[in-house]
Amino acid sequence: MKFYTYIALIILNTLTLTSFAQDQEIDSLKAVVETLKEDSTKVNTLNELSSLLYTTQPDLAIMYALEAMELGEQIRFYKGVALALKYMGLGYYIKSDYIETIEYWKQSMAVYDSIGDNSGVSNLLNNLGTVYYDQGDEATGVEYYLKAARTAEKAEDKYRMSNAYFNIGAAYATNPETYEMSLDYFMRAYNFSEDFGDYYVVGLATANIGELFFLEEKYDSALIYYEKSLEAYELSDGSGAPYTLNNIGKLYAKMGEYPSAIKFHQDAFDLALEYKDKVQQTQSLNGIADTYLLMEDYKSAIEPYLEAEILAKEIGTPDELQVAYEGLAQAYSELRDFNNAFKYQNLLTEINYEIYNAENDKKIERMQFTYELDKREEEITLLTTEKALQEAEVKRQRAMIYGILGGLVLIMAIAVIMYRNYREKARINKILDKQNAEIESLILNILPKEIARELQAEGEATPRYYENVSVLFTDFKGFSSISKGMTPNELVEHLNDYFHAFDDIVGQFGLEKIKTIGDAYMCAGGIPLPNKTHPLDIVKAGLAMQEYINKRKREYEEKGEVGWDLRVGIHTGPIVAGVVGKKKYAYDIWGNTVNIASRMESNGEVGKVNISEATYNLVKDQYKCHHRGKIYAKNVGDIDMYFIEEEIPVEKEFESVGA
Repeated sequence: MKFYTYIALIILNTLTLTSFAQDQEIDSLKAVVETLKEDSTKVNTLNELSSLLYTTQPDLAIMYALEAMELGEQIRFYKGVALALKYMGLGYYIKSDYIETIEYWKQSMAVYDSIGDNSGVSNLLNNLGTVYYDQGDEATGVEYYLKAARTAEKAEDKYRMSNAYFNIGAAYATNPETYEMSLDYFMRAYNFSEDFGDYYVVGLATANIGELFFLEEKYDSALIYYEKSLEAYELSDGSGAPYTLNNIGKLYAKMGEYPSAIKFHQDAFDLALEYKDKVQQTQSLNGIADTYLLMEDYKSAIEPYLEAEILAKEIGTPDELQVAYEGLAQAYSELRDFNNAFKYQNLLTEINYEIYNAENDKKIERMQFTYELDKREEEITLLTTEKALQEAEVKRQRAMIYGILGGLVLIMAIAVIMYRNYREKARINKILDKQNAEIESLILNILPKEIARELQAEGEATPRYYENVSVLFTDFKGFSSISKGMTPNELVEHLNDYFHAFDDIVGQFGLEKIKTIGDAYMCAGGIPLPNKTHPLDIVKAGLAMQEYINKRKREYEEKGEVGWDLRVGIHTGPIVAGVVGKKKYAYDIWGNTVNIASRMESNGEVGKVNISEATYNLVKDQYKCHHRGKIYAKNVGDIDMYFIEEEIPVEKEFESVGA
């Protein structure tokens, strides 16, 4: 028995369009989107394009969704941003890149949560549950399903509630000890789906309820719900009916009513043929043959088994091939046709071995998924550590501010008491000036001077688009393995050492530090005040960082300690910059330029400064560079990359000295 979970968007529904009609709609939307203004209508159209493409052209769907996300962020249309992130996740889901799927769906869920859309949050929780469940992490999958159900209940969204209840029921149905809980959730899904007229889900839910009763040998109850399932499918598109008809056939065979069993399997086959459902056709043929085998009519069993064998090979369903081979081996053996019996017994052994290997491959895939997920969680833990350090720094600064405010109160009290004393008044003014300077310094530690002034004057900072900005990323090689061998204090001490030096270098070359993320450091040139020298400034900064790292590495190695290695990547292009947050301001930058700069770093080499072609064209007259050729960067594609080698000496002009 197979109990199904499904992605809450129900991907199959998107496949009901004919290819021709869908292609026409895609072409029409592509033409329209080029004419639209940069507003919410364009975001929605880009998302619609992504929704039509993700099942057949996931890479193109991801591209359109990324464009929708970036525009949505630029115009603050967050509902469109959330939907774009969801479609990006669906694209990666179709590509079986489940780590990226989870990442984008979690981002989408966070945006839905920020705008108070509980239905959207429930949708994403349900989808995440299906990914975890299908990858073998059943406990996490069920946890997400339960959260999806609770969130849908808050939103009073019966559709999302039904989806979550159905998947919880399917998860609990895999263990006989939780059949009762499974039945409860399938019943809930059935009732809610019937309320809002989703008869396809009604058909699925009642078919699964029937299976549970069948497994508990409550055949009368099973038949009642199988019949409800058929009634529901008559009110929907009917495509699920062959599945239920085959289950009824198995039920009658179990009860010994063989003619009825054959009739229902034959009805299932005829209907599956109409819907071109070759999986159910194969199961119908095996069901008919299995029934003949139970009747000991071995000769009649052979033909449907052979037909099932052909279909199972065609569609690549080893489970159904296994049923056919086992039945054929038994039927030929009973007919004393030992040559064929031996043939199909050998084929059965081969398919069993193939299924066993496939299951092992699936286990390896699940182990890889768990490993990649754990690796991502380690990165998140490092980010959390960095966040904790930042929060500690904010608390320290807050305590300092409170101290300053306390000092202000004390000074005001002294001023009231000793207002006639000119010298004391002058002293107090001097203290106040110092404290104001300290407060100003604290603000400038968090935000660029121009942005801080705008916030102080206007109460908000408007995001700005920059046509040409250079972005630099650094990352330490093997940081996860290095950090495992160090205490938290040692790890923070080393990071502070390097990042303090990077801060000095960034200041030296007139760049703007953006943020640190775990062991990664990010800065940019040409913002918030544009300039023409930023490509050269940022290359010089990258070389200075590598020089400092090499110096520290030699010092550590002389002491018998492990030195750290650094990768540096740079790209130049357009970005959007602004202040995010409401309580703790942070100056940040967004756009594809940031993504490409990150890829420059991840595709670089230790000790090198890896730059994109865009940056190379701006510095090639000042620096000799080694062309690496076109290198594939994840989510970007093939891109020309260069290593900075050395500065080109400036040729001096000599003047002749007159006599």
